[in-house]
Amino acid sequence: MDLYSMTDQAITAELGQRLRSLRLRRNVTQQQLATATTLSLNVIKSLEAGRGKLSSLIAVLRELEALQELDNCIPEPAVSPLQLARMQGKQRRRASGQRGPQHPPEDSEW
Repeated sequence: MDLYSMTDQAITAELGQRLRSLRLRRNVTQQQLATATTLSLNVIKSLEAGRGKLSSLIAVLRELEALQELDNCIPEPAVSPLQLARMQGKQRRRASGQRGPQHPPEDSEW
């Protein structure tokens, strides 16, 4: 699936459908999931419809034992060995807001 070619609404609808499928595979009703997560039934329905808050999604994934899937959605950024060598123990303090080469410019705040 090419997420970049999809609208935000289409992506949230797809996530909602996947969440619904996961819940059904676990053989859990919407009401059971709402009770277990202390969320309202309407929140569960909203998530499955492609609406809702990120904190609600996290609570539901935790209950369905699928929280580790968030790591697949947004993996932890890795620093390349070349970047580590350039930084020489310095920690980045701010972003430049510019996209460009993967190495810091000479005048940046490193």
